[in-house]
Amino acid sequence: MAGITYEDFIDLSYEPADSDLVCTFRIAPAEGMDVADAASRVASESSNGTWAALPTGEGFTDMGATAFAIDDGEVAAGETTEIRVAYPAGLFEPGSMPQILSCIAGNILGMKAVDSIRLLDCEWPEGLATSFMGPQFGSNVREEIFGVSDRPILATVPKPKVGLSTERHAQVGYEAWTGGVDLLKDDENLTDQDFNPFHDRLVESLAQRDRAEDETGEPKSYLINVTAGTNEMLERVDQVAAEGCEYVMVDVITCGWAAVQAVRERCEELGLAIHAHRAMHAAFDRLPHHGVSMRVLAQIARLVGVDQLHTGTAGLGKLANEDTVGINAWLRDDLYGLSDVLPVASGGLHPGLVPDLLDATGTNVCVQAGGGIHGHPDGTHEGAKALRAAVEAYAEGVSLESKADESPALATAIDKWGTETPR
Repeated sequence: MAGITYEDFIDLSYEPADSDLVCTFRIAPAEGMDVADAASRVASESSNGTWAALPTGEGFTDMGATAFAIDDGEVAAGETTEIRVAYPAGLFEPGSMPQILSCIAGNILGMKAVDSIRLLDCEWPEGLATSFMGPQFGSNVREEIFGVSDRPILATVPKPKVGLSTERHAQVGYEAWTGGVDLLKDDENLTDQDFNPFHDRLVESLAQRDRAEDETGEPKSYLINVTAGTNEMLERVDQVAAEGCEYVMVDVITCGWAAVQAVRERCEELGLAIHAHRAMHAAFDRLPHHGVSMRVLAQIARLVGVDQLHTGTAGLGKLANEDTVGINAWLRDDLYGLSDVLPVASGGLHPGLVPDLLDATGTNVCVQAGGGIHGHPDGTHEGAKALRAAVEAYAEGVSLESKADESPALATAIDKWGTETPR
């Protein structure tokens, strides 16, 4: 009877099929393991093998992964190397992100055969990628919702991030909207607390949105955080649509990809866009030698169908970020006809950083500033005017200093923060 051993998961001459999902890992083999030993165990554990030689026979279909691109030899203690593993299409349940991740980012992250392992990148085959819905709008939200094509759309989160009453939260939104911001956004940990209940906040904020639209003549919208258990999230999505809002926001990592898929299906029925907050992503991607890269998390988010995703500030701002520019490029590239995703730059931004940010990211983005608006010496309204002026200066091809001559709000912001990144 034939059997399966670790050696069956290595083939250095293997050429991946078009239908294979190909994953790149960075690994540090454990002591006593060479690269081939470690790679064979990664491929085995993430497909159909285990630590013991296994008998096969009638009723068995080989769904084994193949490690095919590895360094041949030893890796010094503490050093890492990259390997590539190809997974056959039949291993996966189409349209099930939890099942796919249980394979390619499951038990292998805890294996003793490697001191560390990081899923760096995935090459998604057409059949698997198109089994997901993908985004409904993607970057088209700029034009479809706001009628904007020559500048980033702008967002802000009321600060302090939690603790504001419903009335105050909505008032902050009004001040920001009338100052020139397009989107009010909840923070990741504001959902349905006693000090600011979900439905009250939705209704009152949209009332202030309507007032701001009447006064400015510009479309405005609200990214309200519907994150909860899946059934509760869907009920909240229904409430958002019933009250006439265009968006929902979901903490996509903490609530889980299957829940996001359920929200995506409901939003298709209701015509709502999804803003994805990536809270908890750093638990997976902050360590460069272990976990799951932000690049892969962004790929997953696009497949399951978010329209906007936080991807970092290209080295600016207050948060550690991976390759923002490369991730944004992947989110925009063609993927078998699936819609793109609008990148969101957020975390420690203020008007003085806008030129460098947009030089790095381009203008087909959403720029979100919290403290960089509400911390303005003259308050939220003037802070929003300063950010809008900075973005308009970039679109017009003029310097911040030149624009500040006609925008006192921007001049004040530059006097306060300059063009330096906060820490």
